[in-house]
Amino acid sequence: MTIIGIDPGLNGAIALLDPHKPTQLVDIFDMPIHVVARGGKTRRSLDPQALIAIINRPLEHVFIEAAQAMPRQGVSSTFEFGRNFGIVIGVVATLEHPCTFVQAAKWKRSLQVPKAKDAARARASQLFPSAGHHWKLVKHDGRVEASLIALYGTRLLGNGAV
Repeated sequence: MTIIGIDPGLNGAIALLDPHKPTQLVDIFDMPIHVVARGGKTRRSLDPQALIAIINRPLEHVFIEAAQAMPRQGVSSTFEFGRNFGIVIGVVATLEHPCTFVQAAKWKRSLQVPKAKDAARARASQLFPSAGHHWKLVKHDGRVEASLIALYGTRLLGNGAV
């Protein structure tokens, strides 16, 4: 069985982890998006069908980073983030996967992840020694977070505490 960690933002990702080999990623995907026309502009939007194709498999559990409003974020972007978060929840629920929402502060503190994005990538490379090639660029922070969320979930399920 597989554990999945999801960073639900448009720049997020989905990481699959074997709980019996928690330092090795099974697979990792950037959040599937497509471009849609809205209000005369093109915008990136979550692709629900592609998300289904990624997570429609036998799973032990899905861990999703809990969404929250961000200070100084505009109304439109907050709405869009909430919409995408809802799609992720809907897909997971439709596929009847067990799911837990995890606060970012909780999993980061548990795994001793620094706040700086570069430091988070370095910490992920320590915890996943053979996976550093997945997050060579700063823009791959969603991959880092999804992987760490999956690891947190694996530890949580494995011994009841992290």
